[in-house]
Amino acid sequence: MPNADNWQGDVLRDLRGTPPPQRAQSHGAAHGHHPAQEQQQPPQVQPQPQPRTGARAPGPNTPASSPAPATPPARARRPARSPDSRPVVDSALSGTARRPRQGEPAAARVSRAIRRIVSSSAAREVAEITRTAERIQQPVTTGRQIAVTSIRGGAGKTTVAALLGTAYAHYRQDPVLLVEADPALGSLPLRLGAETLRWTTADLADIVEPQMSLLDVTGYLVQLPDNAWLLPGSQGRIGAMLDTAAYERVMVALRRYFGVTVVDCETLPAEVARVALSAAQARVLAAPATLDGITSTYAVLQWMQGLPSHMIAGTVVALTSTTSRPGIDVEDAAEKLRSTGATVHVLPHDRHLAAGGALRTELLARPTRLAATRLAAEVFQLSQKRR
Repeated sequence: MPNADNWQGDVLRDLRGTPPPQRAQSHGAAHGHHPAQEQQQPPQVQPQPQPRTGARAPGPNTPASSPAPATPPARARRPARSPDSRPVVDSALSGTARRPRQGEPAAARVSRAIRRIVSSSAAREVAEITRTAERIQQPVTTGRQIAVTSIRGGAGKTTVAALLGTAYAHYRQDPVLLVEADPALGSLPLRLGAETLRWTTADLADIVEPQMSLLDVTGYLVQLPDNAWLLPGSQGRIGAMLDTAAYERVMVALRRYFGVTVVDCETLPAEVARVALSAAQARVLAAPATLDGITSTYAVLQWMQGLPSHMIAGTVVALTSTTSRPGIDVEDAAEKLRSTGATVHVLPHDRHLAAGGALRTELLARPTRLAATRLAAEVFQLSQKRR
């Protein structure tokens, strides 16, 4: 399993050395096994021990060269400002959500199960899933950063980022981080089932220091199931900003703690998104399976052909079907996009994803789960080729 490298072994020992934090009751993401978690409180500075009452003062026979007591290791500094927790969904809106739906109707699930039995394809499917999981579980020597962006809103960018992050957290043993670098009302915390937010990417840029341990860092993050954490981009406030300097400080500092980091970027051509794309080892461009979505994505891929070759070679287009009957031939569109040199994966329409609520992978349609896992494996393989 992928904890053979020394840095990953240290990380896992660091995690296991402290009891896990209390979990909040929520219908979280990440394969539906556990709810999303509240953030831990920031690390507290431990008080120094006081001398015992009545301790003897140094006398004249005390050697002048007595060694001074060892200086304790530096602790992570505490921020000057501690933000308040805010709910991801306002209480006035929490009652408007309906019960989550299955990704495909019951009739389609039954029909698919019968076809698998009759065609004896279950064994082949299990073998394919095993091979895909092995690709995702490959060890890394340095943390891999995967940036997800799109040309415009509504392309499924955040959904793709959530699917990738939960897939890596499910299959890998080392810690996985999901970063929201889209502070303008980004929806990644909602997609991942977080209930409250406190520390953001901009906050952590002023806090993180090289001597901090993994446990210090995760005290400022939202814990998710399967050894994953979330760093939100904002607290849902309009006008929240994230500059490139703050983003770079956070990403450089956090990279050594996590085997895989998935970044939900702003839409292009935002400055932070461009920085994230250039610094990442692999890039995912989410595009809706519509004529205008294909047209704009094709134009961007043609532009990327003029950049260094590793940019387009390390880019995967996630073509998302927004309706059950798209207005274009999705496979023909995918072939056209592949002609630019980019890899293309098609994510089928899924009723559960289309609802826009918290991602529960046990409710996803089987084709969606398989397609998302293949996409995660492809993107991770590409990230391994770039150092």
